Amino acid sequence: MTKVCPHKKPLDPMSSHLSSSGSPQSEHPFEITSKPSHVHLVGIGGTGMSALAQLLADRTITVSGSDRVLDRGAETPVLSRLRRRGVRLYPQDGSGVHPDTSAVVISTAIEADNPDILAARERGIPIVHRTRMLVHVMGRAPCIAVAGTSGKTTVTGMIGWILTCAGVDPTVVNGGAVLNWVGEDNIGHARHGSDAVWVVEADESDRSLLAFQPEWAVLTNISADHFNFDESLDLFVQFAERVRTGLVCTPETARWLSRRAAASTVRKLIETKSGIEERNGTWRIPCGNSQMACPLPGRHNAENGLLAVTLCEALGHDAEAVGEALAGFRGIERRLQKLGSAGGITVIDDYAHNPAKIRAAWETARTMGRRVVGVWRPHGYVPLAMMAGNLEETLQDIMRNDILYVLDVYYAGGTAKREIEAEAFADRLIKRGLNITYLPDYEALEAELKAEVEPGDVVLFMGARDPGLPAFARRYADCVAGRR
Repeated sequence: MTKVCPHKKPLDPMSSHLSSSGSPQSEHPFEITSKPSHVHLVGIGGTGMSALAQLLADRTITVSGSDRVLDRGAETPVLSRLRRRGVRLYPQDGSGVHPDTSAVVISTAIEADNPDILAARERGIPIVHRTRMLVHVMGRAPCIAVAGTSGKTTVTGMIGWILTCAGVDPTVVNGGAVLNWVGEDNIGHARHGSDAVWVVEADESDRSLLAFQPEWAVLTNISADHFNFDESLDLFVQFAERVRTGLVCTPETARWLSRRAAASTVRKLIETKSGIEERNGTWRIPCGNSQMACPLPGRHNAENGLLAVTLCEALGHDAEAVGEALAGFRGIERRLQKLGSAGGITVIDDYAHNPAKIRAAWETARTMGRRVVGVWRPHGYVPLAMMAGNLEETLQDIMRNDILYVLDVYYAGGTAKREIEAEAFADRLIKRGLNITYLPDYEALEAELKAEVEPGDVVLFMGARDPGLPAFARRYADCVAGRR
């Protein structure tokens, strides 16, 4: 049965306060002694929520969800796929929360006065953070958790794909769609497998990575993003201390961990080898006693591939088989995803939203043409304010004869303090002498691209959260190809 507790006031369901066992605490107690019958997800169109929705539906749990996109009478490809899988979709007005709902699942992005939350409180239905629900469904299954500031989605997908090819039949929950798994009814963010091993992306943005106690883990890198560097380092040290068997990381990350963590509290550290090199435009990584070509472009993806290979080898898989499997990996949706190329113009879509990811995407795009025409939409007011200085320095460093169009900050509602607007940020970049243009909407962007883009250009779309950005990028790619 599901124990239901009254909720007197809304608090962050994934606060930084930890229990003695290290698991995140909540003012919404949640305990399930049998499989839930109906789970309702608030913001179901998001990457984390849609992955969980697919996983629950695959485990024969009735799933429903709401999203603000539906409030506007629109629907994204992800929502369409979920609907075809039998997930019931509702506007975010409380109508999807029924008396027989076992739990309402939220993320820290959901406001306390959201109508679905209010409906759950009124009916005495538990309100659960998505990571808590994921950990509950996982149970005691062995877990490989992938954390880090950048690259964790790609590394999670790579590991999941390699283990699938090895016949392990993993269950995979990822922050982005694996292109090998995307289908008409499959969003690709999750793979329903056995409980022999789970491969999960562990998110640091809301500290929910501390909900996991994985057997094995990968820590891709450490930099400032949602927190400053010192706060990020402390958080990842806590994560490393929760790993039971072994943790794979780069030598640089290992040095940072050793400076903060007592040697006895971090399980066996396995550092990646040196030896990444570029040959004839292809990045190669060490695999066993030889090298293999990374199937994805960019040095950062070679580093991602090396982390995945090192982890799989540490698990005892044959190096040659690991290399063959990785060679067939097609990548992650919106991670340097090539949407089209025609008339000398190439269109790329990427999730880049912090300085490290923007640098990696930009430098890789430059290898594909003579000039980068970037389009970037900041994904929130708080992140923009916190990263503004680093973003300025990064763009100053990577832009040459390139162009960047800056769109308005994506705002999905809520109480975020608007410390800096996109136009003001663009003005700061213009004062540095960069070729930057602020644009208020996609209509203005369409006109600018039509007037400015020339053969030899790589048009690089960058940004998180806004479903309209990849949708526009696809429409633009179709226009370039003459399909519209």
